Amino acid sequence: MIKNVLKNFCLITFALIAPITLPAGGIQKSLKQNKFPNNINEIILSSNTSLYSCPEIYAKELLVLNIGTTLSVLRNWKVSKNENWVRVELASNKFLDHPNKILKGWIKM
Repeated sequence: MIKNVLKNFCLITFALIAPITLPAGGIQKSLKQNKFPNNINEIILSSNTSLYSCPEIYAKELLVLNIGTTLSVLRNWKVSKNENWVRVELASNKFLDHPNKILKGWIKM
């Protein structure tokens, strides 16, 4: 009786703990499984630029970005032959910045 209880206890313990250390258990994830973007385009502004809420010149101006501001390009939008817009995200520290700080918008190229 005690022999069966001990055997079952060991079997249950192994069944609960062993999968944690196996690759399918989730502990040994490699960085290759995480899909990091390889082609992050960044822009550093050479002049003061307005950040707009949508890709229109009459759209609401969210804020004015200063020279030297670093922006990550999210997507491009071509309105016409001579009018190109870029959806950008400002570099920020998500832990220290105000939660309502504007981080994304459109700039005209």
